[in-house]
Amino acid sequence: MSSLDFGLKDVHVLVTGASGGIGIETALTFLQLGSRVTAHYNTSPKAIANHPGLLPIQANVTSEPDISRLFASAESQNGGPVQILIVNHGIWPTQNVELADMSLDQWRNTHAVNLDGPFLLCREFLRCLRGQPADVLAPVSITFIGSTAGKFGEADHADYASGKAALMYGLTPTLKNEIVRIAPRGRVNSVNPGWVRTPMAEETIKDAKFVARALASTPLQKVAVPGDVARQVAVLSSPLLSGHVTGVNVMVDGGMEGRYGEKLYAFPRLRL
Repeated sequence: MSSLDFGLKDVHVLVTGASGGIGIETALTFLQLGSRVTAHYNTSPKAIANHPGLLPIQANVTSEPDISRLFASAESQNGGPVQILIVNHGIWPTQNVELADMSLDQWRNTHAVNLDGPFLLCREFLRCLRGQPADVLAPVSITFIGSTAGKFGEADHADYASGKAALMYGLTPTLKNEIVRIAPRGRVNSVNPGWVRTPMAEETIKDAKFVARALASTPLQKVAVPGDVARQVAVLSSPLLSGHVTGVNVMVDGGMEGRYGEKLYAFPRLRL
């Protein structure tokens, strides 16, 4: 992958939630491409600590002071202001809860992390870019990690699905029109996976019957791995490969056509 010039050498990339499966793979992909990578984490830097090329910085994404400190520390410790922001962090409550039974606390907590966090990150990112010279602004972009839940919905996970939809169809098209006021070539996109083999999803996808239902409308009939997502993030972030691509949602879902319902689609070869 590194043999192709992505135009990302020495570009400062911040990956949030970098201690998770998609996050660490994304951070390492940018590192391989020669970027200066700041790896955000909330509670445990264990996955990041194994890779000395990454700069780990802790922050609570729902805290305004923490987000301000995150960007200031990244700038001072990693060679200048953040130029590419990958909003990857998120939570997915594992317990199935119908909206009729969902507590306000669960609803608010999921949206605090999955929606308030991206708002605070993007706001600080854009503020820090104001007044920066043209060479700093040239590769600027934001990429959200969305979800098939944001496109198709997800029964018993209305909090998660609605937050992802807001990123994909609310923030992405809005910010792609605003970012250019600060960075004239700045871009905003969203990469939206289906099921991915990550520690957060591992327990759920151990259930073969669940996986069969989840992949019922997916032609490729397989669960993605983190690298499938990370590579798409790198391509969209590249000012050389995707410099004229903004405001798009890229589905990394094996061709999923919808959620399993009464109709069972006939894709017989399940590859886990």
